[in-house]
Amino acid sequence: MTESPVCLADPHLRRPDASPSGAPREVVILGSTGSIGTQAVDVVLRNPDRFRVTALSAAGGRLDLLADQAHRLRVRAVGVARAGLAGELRAALRARYGAGEPLPEVLAGPDAATDLAASPCHTVLNGITGSIGLAPTLAALRAGSVLALANKESLIVGGPLVTDLAAPGQIVPVDSEHSALFQALMGGTRAEIAKLVVTASGGPFRGRTRAELAGVTPDDALAHPTWAMGPVITVNSATLVNKGLEVIEAHLLYGIPFDRIEVVVHPQSYVHSMVEFTDGSTLAQASPPDMRMPIALGLGWPERVPGAAAPVDWTRAHTWEFQPLDTDAFPSVPLARLVGSLGGTAPAVFNAANEECVDAFLAGRLPFTGIVDTVARVVEELAGGPAGTSPTLPDVLEAEAAARRRARELTGTASRAHQENQEMTA
Repeated sequence: MTESPVCLADPHLRRPDASPSGAPREVVILGSTGSIGTQAVDVVLRNPDRFRVTALSAAGGRLDLLADQAHRLRVRAVGVARAGLAGELRAALRARYGAGEPLPEVLAGPDAATDLAASPCHTVLNGITGSIGLAPTLAALRAGSVLALANKESLIVGGPLVTDLAAPGQIVPVDSEHSALFQALMGGTRAEIAKLVVTASGGPFRGRTRAELAGVTPDDALAHPTWAMGPVITVNSATLVNKGLEVIEAHLLYGIPFDRIEVVVHPQSYVHSMVEFTDGSTLAQASPPDMRMPIALGLGWPERVPGAAAPVDWTRAHTWEFQPLDTDAFPSVPLARLVGSLGGTAPAVFNAANEECVDAFLAGRLPFTGIVDTVARVVEELAGGPAGTSPTLPDVLEAEAAARRRARELTGTASRAHQENQEMTA
């Protein structure tokens, strides 16, 4: 078996619980108003004896919800990514807290989530969308907290920056696919792993040819048949870029070579991923599509949270299908394998270009098939350099910036992006 790095999320490595005996585990939730964050808040509110949220952060688009969460959870601090929203957030908090009741500390600005990730707690749940989650991921790891990781982009673009910093067992995956692999891996030793099998729903366009995908609209792409997610992740699921990112993530988390990580289409989304062992046995983790289960496992590990989500109803008949991936219609997965094999800053280029192309598609400036085509062109132009090199943080940030600039040029959004940057820095 090919030698590989120690598995960061090795289920056989159980970190000691740092919480005082009998006390709820202190948790920081980043991205609390998004899909992962709101479900994490639900898990916490239903388990007050297990978890206590000490801090929340959000981008700032849903201040009323953020204030509601802060009040219900009685957090010590709240962060918002835009400095100009500090006053509005305080006003929203005052409207919910009683007279004389102290408000939580308010942090505002691009470093708010990073500062909260470094605050004292047991577990940081990183539910931020996009590569802006990298700095909070690094901060949580440096602080010694357990990192419940839903922000796959930070691991993918950071690569060795994250893996070299994390202690064995410090990262617990929250993506449903990687949580499934995490659980299935308990069935054998590392030497017995033959293959990781990552399942994909196929998204809203499963079964369509590339020609049939040319005219799909943003509304079509946002109509995911199984999961309710934010727009960027939903479009990534439609292009299967999300699955490509998950292949890179699986390689980094578990140290399995790319040629032993397979993607299979499973439309029902009940089997979240599988591990094939050297004796021919395959172990699958199955549950109805509900993110509260992997979130609860990420927050509670090494213990499971009873009743986190409904189990499969085995009194009903079920038919589960598994189909090979059509890489001609969905070339994002082989592109991601190439990017992951290149290493260095290539994954950062891939992810940053994709984020810009998704934005252009949602704005009507790029056809659906143009998303991955444009990403591939940016990768070809900018993902050079010696394979396998370990980038520094400035290297990653520079590569991301260059990829965003080039993607904006190719999608005709450069002038709009410049205007937005001026507004953000004003």
